[in-house]
Amino acid sequence: MWASVALPVLLLVITWQVLTDGPLLGPDERLGLELAGLGPAWLTDLFADLGNMQVAVPVLAGAVLVAWFRRARRAALYAVVAMAAVPALVVPLKLWTDRQGPLTEATGYYPSGHTTTAMVAYGAAALLLAPYMRRSWVTPVAAVLLTAATSVGLVLRGYHWPLDVVAGWCLSGVLLLALRAVTRSGQPPK
Repeated sequence: MWASVALPVLLLVITWQVLTDGPLLGPDERLGLELAGLGPAWLTDLFADLGNMQVAVPVLAGAVLVAWFRRARRAALYAVVAMAAVPALVVPLKLWTDRQGPLTEATGYYPSGHTTTAMVAYGAAALLLAPYMRRSWVTPVAAVLLTAATSVGLVLRGYHWPLDVVAGWCLSGVLLLALRAVTRSGQPPK
């Protein structure tokens, strides 16, 4: 599968650009500054908040409970592990890259933890709930929309550079592909 190779490679390239102040950072920062402040603040704040642990993790917890009581305990456990991997991976990357935020002198903005939290929580919830839905496409579409809203909110509020968000997508994608692989490995082929 191309994504299992492309996502980590793209994450490595972006991280290399951040660490070396590479040529991608200039356009990234120009675009980020142009976009910061666009849109109604109340709406972009609401979107950005969808990536807060207090919002996203309870959604995943609900899906974990449904899966657990439906006897998909292995999948539920792996979803919890994927969510626990988010801070375990994001925090060291933030410390290592030490990237300054768009509208602040503070550092530690790469990769976007809110984006990673949103995508893993909503994506894992979609993977857990889809088998129980009459229209299994609804949960992945909802996960994509919630993650996209989070990402847009973070950039429009000036909380993150666009590449911070893209790195969050890449990291989350790797975690979700791993979750999908381990949860499907014990199921019979369709």
